[in-house]
Parts: sequence; structure tokens; C-alpha cells
Amino acid sequence: MSWFAALRDTTRTGLHLDRALTDPKRALRGAVAVGLVLFPTLALSGPSLATSAAMGAFIAGTATFQRSFRPRPTIAIAAGAGLGVSTFLGYLAVGVPGAFPVLLAVWAFGAGLMWAIGPTAGVVAANTVSVMLVVVQLPVSVPAALGHGLICALGGAVQALVITVWPIGSWTVQREALADTYAELADYARRLRQDPTAHVDPEPFITARHAATLTPWQERHRPPEMRGLRGIAERIRPALAAIADPKVGAPAEGPERDRAREVLAASAEAMDALAKSVRTGDPLRLPRSAPALTLLTPTEGPQLRGAARRATRRLAGLLRRAADTLDRNDEETVSSTPEYGAQGRLRKPPLSRMVPVAARAVGRQLQPRSAIFQHAVRIAGVVTAAYLLARLLGLGHGYWAPMTAAMVMRPDFAQTYSRGVGRLAGTVVGVGISTLVVQLADPGEWLSAALAVVCIGVAYLTLRTGYALMTACISSYVVFLLGLQPGDPLTTAFERVGLTLLGGSVALVAYALFPTWQSARLGERLAEWLAAAGRYNAAVLALYGDPGGGGGPEVRAALLDSREARSELLQAVQRADAEPFRHSTRLPDVSRKQIDRARAAVGHLGRAGVLLEAHLPAPDADPVPGLTEFAEEVKYGTALAAGALLTGQQVDFGPVREAHARLEEQLAAAPRSEQLEVARSGTRLQLQALKDLERALRRGGGRGAAQQPSEARL
Repeated sequence: MSWFAALRDTTRTGLHLDRALTDPKRALRGAVAVGLVLFPTLALSGPSLATSAAMGAFIAGTATFQRSFRPRPTIAIAAGAGLGVSTFLGYLAVGVPGAFPVLLAVWAFGAGLMWAIGPTAGVVAANTVSVMLVVVQLPVSVPAALGHGLICALGGAVQALVITVWPIGSWTVQREALADTYAELADYARRLRQDPTAHVDPEPFITARHAATLTPWQERHRPPEMRGLRGIAERIRPALAAIADPKVGAPAEGPERDRAREVLAASAEAMDALAKSVRTGDPLRLPRSAPALTLLTPTEGPQLRGAARRATRRLAGLLRRAADTLDRNDEETVSSTPEYGAQGRLRKPPLSRMVPVAARAVGRQLQPRSAIFQHAVRIAGVVTAAYLLARLLGLGHGYWAPMTAAMVMRPDFAQTYSRGVGRLAGTVVGVGISTLVVQLADPGEWLSAALAVVCIGVAYLTLRTGYALMTACISSYVVFLLGLQPGDPLTTAFERVGLTLLGGSVALVAYALFPTWQSARLGERLAEWLAAAGRYNAAVLALYGDPGGGGGPEVRAALLDSREARSELLQAVQRADAEPFRHSTRLPDVSRKQIDRARAAVGHLGRAGVLLEAHLPAPDADPVPGLTEFAEEVKYGTALAAGALLTGQQVDFGPVREAHARLEEQLAAAPRSEQLEVARSGTRLQLQALKDLERALRRGGGRGAAQQPSEARL
């Protein structure tokens, strides 16, 4: 799209308001924690330390509202500790001429790198830059700087204490993640009724896995009904695909297809009920119209046969197990669901042991082509430039410009520009209203503090409503909080609005001049997904060739890698569609249209692996001849194709085709069996997907690339 259209869309997004509100009890709890820090500190130590304490409590509270699956008290303590360190260093540096801009640039660069750990770490790190700018105003001694740092960290500790004493929805995010997985499976089953080659959305499964990775404390306190349900959901997905697929499941037309549609519809209703029960914690209530737990051979009407019948029996057993888990909270039943990891559990290390993990994640991004590294350089330059520009212009309260720049900058175009517009609009409105209140009412210290607490409570309440409205509340909070300091409110308001416009403009212009376009990275994401999908298909095939080889963990690990790679590609495509113009994909002679067709082909390859996984042989089954060798060819062929895609060479699956021809000869000579027929159908689907991919990526414009049907999408 054009720059005008891209800016128009991001402006609408930044100003859009939803009716959704944060849980009022959680918003009240966060505001109460801020008040518990602000008022005693104001009474005992005066406005200066009270400002530091309140800012620490506010940012720590904001961190607990981010979507994270760690215990919220630990998030608040970690955020408070980071705020305390940034405040202490800032106060030390501001007393040394020329040291503060250097510290600001280094700290902002480090904050940008925190996005390598995750969005929560990135947001909290950006907030530490803002707090450093707000509370650090005058040079102080080292003991005083230490006091400000400790009092700022105290805000996070108080937030953690209040959360511990007043727990609200302790497992809400985990329940929602698990329920979203079953809701997606229900929707997937409905789509399969009309489109047997439909694809499932990987994001709920990825989120549910993160939610199921627990700390030792969470493992001890997890509700019993949440044990094992994610593993059941993972096994339901291939069973649904195996029932619907016309190659290895029910025929494309006829009575069996009608029966398969009935099975899928009943399963969807059952999984909707499961999702509702998981989300609310209420007892499971299956609808009367959903015979999903009795999907065995019907006494009358058409019957499924062969692989479709076996997949239906497996699906019925999984649904019964999920229902029993919710009905009886039977830990022994749920623990039988296979999980790969230490003692069958996914363990999350405590924050104290996360430092080496975080260091490795950041270290992998220290290269010029990394989007995270580019974001870190960009935010460091923008924040420092805004700070120096405000100082050169001689404007009071110059910290508002770099603070705005730090809060606006994000790693991608859409978020940066939508947040920039929302920040500018929200700050103008918030500063204007709060300044008018201060000008007319002339509140004293205590009333200003009370108004600040009210504003932060409303800000917590509107976190899900829209960034512009939340920013208006936060701006009012800062105005009332800084109103504890002496100064002319009207003059200060004009300065803050002007500096906000300055900082936001610098951030938006800097991103336009030094962008990180997702369109240019689509080829890299596609190559990563292709290699991961090849490893997954090879791992599944290897189990057919050697059922007793114990390759289950390899299949699981390869599936997770493929799912993550596909999710990253989907996110890159979504962000690229919001960018102005169509940028180069960094791949010689490969267009965006070819990449879109190649996405469909790799999607078919991944789906072939899912269908084969749905019918994995038992450990004591007879091996299918030739599949071990063919698995190796698929693995190395897709890896070589991914490398060729990145280096500008022609993608060629000739060796894989030759290996498949040899495989067909071996299968034709082997005794016929249901397992062999499933393997033959699956390998043919794999070969067809690779042929489609080869045609899609044909160099020189791709005119000979085969057009994919509309349903062959991600």
C-alpha cells in the first residue's frame, strides 16, 4: 500500500477504542498498591522521594498486566529491581557533566535488546528508560541516589506484596490459553467439514505450551483439572485432520463423507464445551446434540472404514479422557498423557536462573541484520537525540521528549506508528484536562496525590480499551504526580505538549529513515519454515521405518520447531501487509507473489506430516520398508532447498523424486497392509507439495508456477 494508506490505517488503529475493560478488581488492586507507596512516602520523606516511589509502583503494576505466565509477584519484583537500578544510575550520571546522555543511550540500547527475551521484557525495559527520565531531575549525592533507587524498587515490592495478599484470578491467563486451544480445535473441526485441507492456527498451541511451562512453585499449586489437557489437545489435532482428509480418511463424496462431517460437527460442540469449562472453571456440560463421546461404530446409518474409522476411535478416546479430566480431576488419568521433558513436565526456571538464558537470547541478536539489534540501535539514537534536542532548545521539563520517543518505539512499523499517533493524541488530551483541573482547583499535595492514584486506577482499567485513552490517563497521572513539585501549571502544560509532539515526531521520522521492513524478511522466514517442516516430516517417516526406535521425542521437537517457524512467518506476513509499498524480499528473482504461493506449498507439506502422525504405528508394528532412507532424503532435500532459497540458487527436488520412485518400487513388492497404504498416501502428498514448491519458486518471475487453490493457504 502507499504511504498515505499505511499512515491512515495506523492512525485509525492508534485512535481506535474498544469496549473491553481490564478486570476492575485487578485495576483497583494495582491502584491501591500505588497509594500504599505514595501516601506514606509523601508524609515521611516529601514530594521528591514520593515521586520515585509512585513511579516504581506504577511501572511494576503495569508489568503485572502484561501477558506473562510467570507468577505476577515475581514480575513485579523484577520490574521494581530494574527500575531501582536505572534510577540509581541515572541520579549518579546526572551529576557528572556529559555522562547522562551516554548512560541514556547505553541503557536505551540495552532496553531495545530486551525484546529478544520477549514482549514483556521489552515493554518493562522501555518503561525503565521513562522512569529514569522522569525522576532524575537534579544532581544528588551517592547516598541520596541510592535512596531514590531503593524507594523506587520498594514500589515493585509493595505491588508484589499486595498481589500475594490479595490474589485475583491467579490462573486466569493459563486457563485462557488452554481454553483458546480447544476453541481453535473446535473451529478447526468446523472448517474441516467444508474444507478437508484446512490448516489450524498455530498461535493458540504455542501460547498454551508457554502457559504450561511452570516454575516449581506453580507446579505445586496448579489446579488439578489443568494437568494434561494440553497434551490431549495436541493429539486431537492430527486425529481431526486424519478423519477429514480424502486421501487417508473418509472418501471425498458419499455416505462416509457425510458421516465424517457428523463426527466433526459433534466433536466441535464437545470441544466448545471443554473450552468453556476450562475457561470458567465450571463443571463440564456437554450439549445434548453432541454425541462426541460415543463416536464408535453407529448401530445404523453409514459407517467409517479403515484409517478414518481408526482415527475416529482415537478421537473419541481423547475426548473422553479430556472430559474425565475435568469431571473427576483425576491426576492419575491425566498424568498418562505423554509429555516430553524432565519427568513428563515442562519446567520454567526461576528468574534467578534466567540470566544465562537471557544472555544467550540477547547474544544471538547481536548482529547487524537482526531486527532486534536494529530496533535497539534505533531506540538508543532516537531517545538520545530527543533528549539533546530538548536541551539545545532550552525547554523546561525536557525529559518529556525522550520519554515519548522511548514509549513509542517498537520493532515493527505498524506498532510504532499506531502507538505514536495514540501517544500524541492521548498526551495532549491528558495533559490538557489535568492541567485545567490543577489551574482551576489548585489542589495541594495530598489532593494531587489522590488524583494521581485515581488516574492510575483508570489507566489500569483501560489497558485493553485503547492506547490513546490509556495514555491520556497516564499523562494525567504524571501531571498530578509532578504537581507535587513547585511550578506554573499552565506553562508546564504547554511545554509538555510541545515536547511530546517533538519526541513523537523524532521517533516516527527516525523509523521512516531507518526502517526494519518485514517484507524484506519474508524469504528468510519461509526458508526457516521449509527446513523445519522437512525435519518434522522426516521424523514422522522415520517412525514408520523403525516403529520401535523411540523417535517420539524427535517428532515432538520437530513439530514444535515447525510450528514456531510457521507462526513467525504468519506474524511477518501480517506486519508486512501493514507496511507502505512492497519492499524487496532480499531474494534474487523471487517476487512476493511467488513467496505467497510457496507458503501454500509448505503448508501442504506440513499437513502431510500431520496426517502421517495421526496414524503412527505401534512400537511393536512391522516397519514399512524404504521409509527410513526416504526420510533422510526428505530431511536433507528440504534443508538444501532452504539454503538454495536464501542464496539465490534454483530449488530442485530431483533427488527426492528419485528416492520416492525407489520407495514406490519397494512398497509395491511389500505385503499390503493398512499401515503401508497410509504411508504410501502420505509420501505422495509430500512429493506433490515439494513439486508445487519447486514450481512456485522457479526463478525468473515464476510464470510457470502452478496456481494453488484458494483453500491452500496458511
